[in-house]
Amino acid sequence: MAAPRDSREILNDSPPTPAPERLVYGPEPLQFGDWRVPDGDDSAPLVVLFHGGGWKSTFNLIHAGHMAIALTDEGYRTFNVEYRRVGDPGGGWRGSFDDVLASIDYVLGRPDVDRDHVVLAGHSAGGHLALLAASERKLPVVAMAAGSDLVGWQSESALAFLGDPRHAAEASPRNRIPLGVRQIFVHGSDDDQVPAWLSAAFVEAARAAGDDAELVELPAAGHFDMIDPQSVHWPRLVESVRAILG
Repeated sequence: MAAPRDSREILNDSPPTPAPERLVYGPEPLQFGDWRVPDGDDSAPLVVLFHGGGWKSTFNLIHAGHMAIALTDEGYRTFNVEYRRVGDPGGGWRGSFDDVLASIDYVLGRPDVDRDHVVLAGHSAGGHLALLAASERKLPVVAMAAGSDLVGWQSESALAFLGDPRHAAEASPRNRIPLGVRQIFVHGSDDDQVPAWLSAAFVEAARAAGDDAELVELPAAGHFDMIDPQSVHWPRLVESVRAILG
């Protein structure tokens, strides 16, 4: 097991090895994703990944590539999705979410993808978008340090994403409970960017509404630990994916 490391380092890591294939799911320049397949296994279960970064164009899919590679090494196909963000033409609410839905519809339309072996997984802002998508496309989701309630909690970047605070209600996953799909929330107890109580409160409300929801709290973990394959907390993320996909 890797030695503990500062979770923030992942944003400064060298870029991962480029994906063998980049797939285009729409006509806009940022509507693409990196496709990875384990040892040529075209029937392996699929993890559709949505990176975080406060919904801002400052951050892209590159840092999530490390997670995608590690999950592919675990035997999963991965689609690491790029999408328009705040600062990009058409980004923010609701363009970013439209891109996420389009990317999911694209992979579900592939003949080599069985929707019964697909999980959505998103970190931070990507976790927020993955939860929204799970509610509409009825796919299970692993939400990592997700901004799951834009009514009860709003950061500066969340407000920038919304554009108008009046969009908070329709853009908040918490308002979509019950989602009607399995949900696993992974959150670090020491997250100083997205508070851990958001996930705990969501899971409690989801269970009360009849959803199959689970909270995996990572003691002493920060915002990025669960997406960093070099973190001691990384195995818990893999376990969460396996709990859904096997």
